[in-house]
Amino acid sequence: MLLHRIEARDLPDLWFQALHDILDHGRRFNIDRGSYAGQTRLEYDYFIGHVTYPSTQPLLPDIPPACGIPNPVEADYIYGGGKYKKSYIEYLMTPTREPGESYTYGERLTRVPLEGDKGVWWKEGQEEIVDCHPVDGRVLFEEQGQLYINQIEWVIESYRRHGPRNNQLVLQVAHPSDLLLKDPPCLRSIDTRIQDGKLHFYVYFRSWDLWGGLPANLAGIQNLKEYMAAEIGVADGEMIVESKGLHLYGYAEDLARMRCLRA
Repeated sequence: MLLHRIEARDLPDLWFQALHDILDHGRRFNIDRGSYAGQTRLEYDYFIGHVTYPSTQPLLPDIPPACGIPNPVEADYIYGGGKYKKSYIEYLMTPTREPGESYTYGERLTRVPLEGDKGVWWKEGQEEIVDCHPVDGRVLFEEQGQLYINQIEWVIESYRRHGPRNNQLVLQVAHPSDLLLKDPPCLRSIDTRIQDGKLHFYVYFRSWDLWGGLPANLAGIQNLKEYMAAEIGVADGEMIVESKGLHLYGYAEDLARMRCLRA
């Protein structure tokens, strides 16, 4: 098994290097289930990317006009406007879920039900087991008798209250019950660390579309990181991303060769 690692300056650099290298180091697999079942894809055995300056603009890929292909991600898709009624940043940072959606990343990050044993322990005030945070309408809030946790605001407040050396503060997207879903979330977690006065993210995707998914996802996640860093009162930091399923679908392979001038 090949662990492929890339050191990148910024997000477009990460995308281009990963795109270029998968043409040489990706293995071709048949897709048995999920998106594009029945087709093939090039896939890394395991991918690790380290981005030193992920806040460098632009966040989206650079496509030279001579390539004659569109950018895989429109700026309006990330920030809203044009034909997009909802921005990707809203999808990532707000709890809105449209009819037909089984989940959104934003719902998982900002509207987590406090229930089961943890809910019981919180109601009983068992502070030796749980943080009995008061209902404040921001970190912990109530809707129609149900309590919810906003993970983003919880992490921000926890760093403010307890300081930077805290290894507990992971933004969780995955649920064990996601095994039931035909198309479970690709993003599983965003781990966090404050070091040298900067907020760093450690991002894991179970499966990841390299052509359009990676640049869109990381542009949104970078905006989330900048928001959290500003709220905590630290500088924006680096990003480490990992996936055991970073891939390039067959339809995008020719586009990748054109962008890398390898057609």
